[in-house]
Amino acid sequence: MTLRARLTAAFLAVVLGPVLLGAVFVGFAVAAVSDQRAAERLDAGAENLRAALAVTCQRLRLAAETTALLSVDGNRPAAAQDAITRGLARAVEVTRTDGALVTTAGQLPTKPWADCAAPTPAAYSAISAAVDVIDANGRRIGRAYAVEPVDSTLLGWLAEASGVRINSLADDPQPSEEDKGIAATARGLVAGATGTSTDGRLVRRLDPRPGQPLMLAISVPAPETQGLYAVLVAVVVCAGLVAISVAWWLARSTTHPLTELAQAVERVADGDLSARVPVRSQDEVGRLGQTFNRMTREMQGYVQALTASRDQLRGQLGVLGDTLSSTHDLHRILQVILQTATAATGAQSGVVLMVDPASGELRGQVTEGPVGIDVAELRLHLGEGLLGTVAASGEPLRGRIERDGPVLSAAEPGCVTYVAVPIAAPGVGPTTGLEQPQPDRPPAARGVLALYDRHGFDEFDDADLITLRTFAGQAAVAVDNVRVHEEAQRLSLTDPLTGLSNYRYLRESLRREVERASRFGRRLAALALDLDRFKEVNDTYGHAAGDAVLAEFARRLRAEIREVDFAFRQGGEEFVVLLPETDASGAAVLAERLGEAVRRSPVIVVSSTVGQPPRRIPVTVSIGIAVYPDHGSTGQAVLEAADDALYAAKAGGRDTFRVAGGVTSVKGSGEVTPGAPKAAQPPRQSRGG
Repeated sequence: MTLRARLTAAFLAVVLGPVLLGAVFVGFAVAAVSDQRAAERLDAGAENLRAALAVTCQRLRLAAETTALLSVDGNRPAAAQDAITRGLARAVEVTRTDGALVTTAGQLPTKPWADCAAPTPAAYSAISAAVDVIDANGRRIGRAYAVEPVDSTLLGWLAEASGVRINSLADDPQPSEEDKGIAATARGLVAGATGTSTDGRLVRRLDPRPGQPLMLAISVPAPETQGLYAVLVAVVVCAGLVAISVAWWLARSTTHPLTELAQAVERVADGDLSARVPVRSQDEVGRLGQTFNRMTREMQGYVQALTASRDQLRGQLGVLGDTLSSTHDLHRILQVILQTATAATGAQSGVVLMVDPASGELRGQVTEGPVGIDVAELRLHLGEGLLGTVAASGEPLRGRIERDGPVLSAAEPGCVTYVAVPIAAPGVGPTTGLEQPQPDRPPAARGVLALYDRHGFDEFDDADLITLRTFAGQAAVAVDNVRVHEEAQRLSLTDPLTGLSNYRYLRESLRREVERASRFGRRLAALALDLDRFKEVNDTYGHAAGDAVLAEFARRLRAEIREVDFAFRQGGEEFVVLLPETDASGAAVLAERLGEAVRRSPVIVVSSTVGQPPRRIPVTVSIGIAVYPDHGSTGQAVLEAADDALYAAKAGGRDTFRVAGGVTSVKGSGEVTPGAPKAAQPPRQSRGG
């Protein structure tokens, strides 16, 4: 048999045999997978349906609770109608304890109703959530029901939310033929079982349970496998034709002329690395031609890579210089430094860690290349693993892990070769990594810069160590510059005496919080605070005591507000507090609590005179409250309204608070009551008392 015949027969046997077996396997596998996917779709639909019904029940319970709460004030029709207007329910009913009807809203469906928290009857027209109505004395005086009809609207929403078709197994006055078939199939099943309807749909029955009060049937179209085998036959025929064509082409190929290979070798010797040998067969000469082509491609690739690396290094150095001179984003600076270092040394990957001043741990900052770790989760103690050792000793390391060590920590990236240098404070530590260590110089590592596994699996050399040390020095300078910038920015926005934000940051924060409240339809409360008779404190005890009073007041203020609130010193003894997502009632609660915290105990001021006992200075505070957008459409307007309310509090006897718009408080109580008109306010220049 000729070589051509042997190649043709072998190729057909190798190709067509697996194709035929694969077609049979695919035929059975696709049918099984289709059934499994349909079952998984039913499972997912059931879970989504339960979640959607849970949401519906929560919404109805919220409507019932709202109606029950508001009904205590006697405004039952408005409360019920408000729940419907807000879209919490489509009908509301309030009854007394004896079952007598009090009020309704919306179109109530006929009873019985399916209760979200109780077993469901066999027939129902709606689902409901019920809440007891409790009077001010804690007695149950009635019951509020929020109702959602089980109609095409609800079933359509549930179907859209779950991704499957939904049918109610309660009585349907006008069912379609398809719905009849689905319902009949579901009624013949036990809860959770799956069957097939007469029209070829997969049906599953879901019985009621708490949180899922309806008796439902969910269905999806049964998988269609018609035409599958015809497609497989067509695929096999096409594969056979392609195999025959390819076999004929391979058999027709012959060995390459040796002259073509010799000519190509001569061109390479003359410096033409683009020379290639046409490969027309897979025999020995053909393999020789493939090897020759691969060799020339790799040589050409190495030359191009060297050129590209040079250009890339130039570009990275330019980006590094621009970044260091134009930004204070430490993460961005470290990322550019690491990218430049990997490009300069040919490393496959790298990582930068910095020492956390609070915990003393090394924490991951940025990575480059396939390090195989989540940099945000990278935590190392000093002295732990390779990176912890470099940070603790302040000395660079390079080599192979299995030969030179140290043992890697489980949290560190895995590697074969490595080079790691400390990121030291400027002027501390060796400058190249090659000098002799100085025992009398303590390590001052800010972090670690490490590279792993050079391309080509060569070890890192001394030149790489010097290069990496240079980049580590740039990183250290960048860290100091960023910290100096952040500290300067913090000081520019902070009051040095109290540690609170200053007036400059107040304006910026007020603008930002007003925009946020406007965008999301929320409220923003502003409190204007002024220490009562603070001028007398300065005149009686001296300005040093006054400063101590201001600092202690700021401490008590910070202790009373939430983490999301903002406190500012506006100037002198005047302070401002911003309360996001807080209305007048919430602000009044804070004002009362803050007034109590201030008046509860005097401020103890230690005298600078030796032998003189500490002074106890009683302090009270007056507070004005305004809320955006109730008392002003802009931040400045709200602040002015709070300022006016503060004047009213001063005029009302001090040590109290007022809400803009004529609302005040009884001194020493938590109640908010109608207050005096603005006409009683004193002139603005007299507020200092």
